[in-house]
Amino acid sequence: MDHVALFTETSRACSKLITQRYSTSFTLGIRTLEGRFHLPVYAMYGFVRWADEIVDTFHDHDKAALFADFKRQTDEALARKLSLNPVLHAFQDVVHAYNIDREFIDAFLYSMEMDLDDRSYNQSLYEKYIYGSAEVVGLMCLRIFCEGDEAMFQRLREPARRLGSAFQKVNFLRDIRSDYDERGRVYFPGVSYERFDDNVKREIEADIRADFDAAYVGIMQLPRSARLGVYLAYVYYLKLFHKIRQLPAARILGERVRVPDNTKLLLLMGSYFRYRLRAI
Repeated sequence: MDHVALFTETSRACSKLITQRYSTSFTLGIRTLEGRFHLPVYAMYGFVRWADEIVDTFHDHDKAALFADFKRQTDEALARKLSLNPVLHAFQDVVHAYNIDREFIDAFLYSMEMDLDDRSYNQSLYEKYIYGSAEVVGLMCLRIFCEGDEAMFQRLREPARRLGSAFQKVNFLRDIRSDYDERGRVYFPGVSYERFDDNVKREIEADIRADFDAAYVGIMQLPRSARLGVYLAYVYYLKLFHKIRQLPAARILGERVRVPDNTKLLLLMGSYFRYRLRAI
């Protein structure tokens, strides 16, 4: 193996490790994809996770400066097709291999940068944030799964966006307390933390339910090489959503809802059997 290939392989392994350390659920989903998709999707997650860490974690540092440096390094990695940052090197390799749209990357970075400022979200900003923080991640993964089939990509583009939107809105609902306590922010437009009640919660849930329904149609049209992994992520988030729906607003403000690991394994087994029976 030549040393350039060794560097790229090692960079991919770094992104895989990041995924495994930060998200057992996402790691589980990736493992159910066909093998050729594993490292590209790990590289996607590594990039997304590192950007998110800058804006959400390093409170004792100048996060704006850190993020500006990360954006500069991303630009350089994409232009040079090389980066000494292994996360960015693995990411640029995937971007070029699968012709991932630069617009998706820019939209993602813009949404992450929005989190550097305390702000209230009107409908327009809310939609822009969700598009950049979640929907384009689904679109980047879809580029990988379609493997150059442009007609398939265009056909599944909207369901991929709706799936990312559903995931992000569930996160917002689950994390409404921590987002407010740690960042003074409620993402849902026109929603006050102090006035978050069951009626508001039901309205938000109806919107999320519509996203899940639209996304499911697209999942069933994915190539089988990718379908099980995406379906597993879908059923995991749907389970989390159902748990949230069963609780009153006061409980959501008082505790962080999660899906236990044994339930995740049951969801995996059920999804796998449905896949083998071609029910999905």
